Amino acid sequence: MAETRRRLRSSTVVLGGMGVLAAALSACGSDPDRRCVDRESYDYINGYKIVADKNCTSSSGSSTGKARKNTGKTRAMDADWYYDADVSGGYADHGTFSRSEAVDRGGFGCSGSGSGGG
Repeated sequence: MAETRRRLRSSTVVLGGMGVLAAALSACGSDPDRRCVDRESYDYINGYKIVADKNCTSSSGSSTGKARKNTGKTRAMDADWYYDADVSGGYADHGTFSRSEAVDRGGFGCSGSGSGGG
């Protein structure tokens, strides 16, 4: 009977370890959180004003520069994707405009640095 319990425990550990591995791999493969912001709307207290996603480039890869949209106002909007930001009240702050930097600093084991051996 003790031998049966030992097998059950070891299989539970293996299954638990596989779940942790699957979660880590799926976290690395996912895109970082992003918001479309007007780069010229920065407010020292609030951060960048979040605008509609249609104002940013639709590329999910790297940020491909600035998508300027003329909204009929006195100035053209300078919209771009802003990654891994703190969002509050329609503003985003403490993020980055670099998608690769957002991926590097996010998540468990997602640095992409290769093997750890020396």
